[in-house]
Order: sequence, then structure tokens, then C-alpha cells
Amino acid sequence: QVQLVESGGGLVQAGGSLRLSCAASGITFSTYAMGWFRQAPGKERDFVAGIGRSGGPIYYSDSVKGRFAISRDNAKKTVYLQMNSLKPEDTAVYYCAADLQFHASQNGREYDYWGQGTQVTVSS
Repeated sequence: QVQLVESGGGLVQAGGSLRLSCAASGITFSTYAMGWFRQAPGKERDFVAGIGRSGGPIYYSDSVKGRFAISRDNAKKTVYLQMNSLKPEDTAVYYCAADLQFHASQNGREYDYWGQGTQVTVSS
């Protein structure tokens, strides 16, 4: 059974930082590209960051470039999202996803597995 379990979300003030983790089980983690997406209330799910199966290439959405950093530890079967300089507009449910490809896609439809999401709330 495949599971992707996100953790690390919470409430933080603007300008603060959070580190999200996504632990995978039931898949050969090193063969999957991993992505982070987010969905704010009333909005579509958006791509945030993606990382290839070997740690690269790495992609970011323009809205988070320079503030967020994605990384992975294949030995721990975990992908991370370090979020710095958080803004109220970063408030959303954050999801990790796994795609059996070398490169991480920005299209959520291409992903094979999804986590349940973790809430991130940034207060002004």
C-alpha cells in the first residue's frame, strides 16, 4: 500500500519559516520524481516545487522562487520543503506527490500518488 504522509504544517507569522516533510512508503522512492503542490480555499491546486528522482533537476513556481527550497533524502524516503519569508498568500493546504518519472512535472495530472495534505497558515 502506497502512502505519502506530510507533516510540518502549522500557523506562522508573516516572515517566518516552516519545514514540511513528506515520508513515503510502499514505493521504490528513488525511482519517483517528487512534487509539492498547494491549494488555497476556492482556488485550484498549484504547483510549488519539484525535484527529480536523483535530486535534480529542481523546479519552482515563480511565486516561491528564492524563498522555498525542495530537497530529498532517498535513504529516508522523504522529501522536504523548506519555506522561508512566508507571506499570507502562502496560506494553503500543501500536498506532496510522486511521479514515476525522472523529472518532476508541473502538471498535477501526471502524478501517480498523493498525500493527504498539511495545512499552512501564515498570519499578517
